[in-house]
Amino acid sequence: MIHMLKYGMVGGGPGAFIGEAHRKAIHMDGTAVLAAGCFSRTPEKTKAQGELLGISSDRCYASYSEMAEKEAAREDGIDFVVVVTPNNTHYEICKAFLEAGIHVACDKPLVTESGQAEELKAIADEKGLLFMVTYTYVGHVTSKFIRDLIAKGEIETVRTVMAEYPQGWLYDEHDNGGKQGAWRCDPAQSGKVNCLGDLGTHVENAVATMTGLKVKRVLAKMDVVVPGRILDDNDQILVEYDNGATGVNWTSQFAIGCDNSLRVRIYGSRGTILWFQERCEEVTLIREDGISQIIRRGNGVISPEAAKYGRLPAGHTEGWLESMGNLYDNYAECVKAKKEGTFRPDMIDYPTIEEGIAGLKYVEACLESNEKGNVWVEV
Repeated sequence: MIHMLKYGMVGGGPGAFIGEAHRKAIHMDGTAVLAAGCFSRTPEKTKAQGELLGISSDRCYASYSEMAEKEAAREDGIDFVVVVTPNNTHYEICKAFLEAGIHVACDKPLVTESGQAEELKAIADEKGLLFMVTYTYVGHVTSKFIRDLIAKGEIETVRTVMAEYPQGWLYDEHDNGGKQGAWRCDPAQSGKVNCLGDLGTHVENAVATMTGLKVKRVLAKMDVVVPGRILDDNDQILVEYDNGATGVNWTSQFAIGCDNSLRVRIYGSRGTILWFQERCEEVTLIREDGISQIIRRGNGVISPEAAKYGRLPAGHTEGWLESMGNLYDNYAECVKAKKEGTFRPDMIDYPTIEEGIAGLKYVEACLESNEKGNVWVEV
């Protein structure tokens, strides 16, 4: 019997929002205990963060490479690592832990180039390691319920999908969003894209997860609007899917009044499904007779496959942290099964490295389309 899993974290040092969020999501259900970390490029900051989190000083490492090597050599070493650093560092960090034989969970976008992602996948496959990309929004009970509805033919053939994720936090040319915004706007850390990598990959993944459709080709217009910015901050993408359906994806970082306004509208041949992340407890189902039904998480109509991730009765709201926690719960279940020799691929219900690769190929096709003068490009 495997007892509590142990994990380590790279990144998530003092003042880092996303690292703290991952720790809270994992801790929520006692999924695993934080046992090691390299929280900062500055060893003193790593040690300070480790003390705050109650981690033994000998497991607070000066570099991620040292952490991978020493944790792999320990009898009580970590079972998986969580990578929550800027995009440009993901590849080398993930590679180090995979080569050390340690399972990986990495924030999105996976890396900055699909070729790097393919290499990481090859290492993970060769070593039989699990790799999760934390597309948090597909962890919602309602996201999983929509996936089940569409898979069971509730709206029959998907004809078009309108999806968007606008934010407003980077509208001001005199404010780059502080620590969280600065690296996203910096090509050296973010890669070739900002808005499309940060938000557009969420849109692509949410639609793919809910509908089961894959992007066939794109026509992209990627704009840099706010003065002084270098990378895209507003993207409008025409999409054609592998079943012939069409769609429009819009992402923006200067849409004043929008916070985390991810919306997905799915129009089928026998009905429509509407979902809004900021009201993530609800799914709107509109049937062909025009009757509109609002289905709320926590009620019996939710499919058992989705409902099992719920924690609270209806009316006690669950949100973003719970959604991330759902991803980690399933990931940890799979890691435990790997250790016990009972793992089956059909146990996986989290975003895999293949989905991370799909997001990168989507971004690369959009970049090519935009650079060629907004033309259709195959993904």
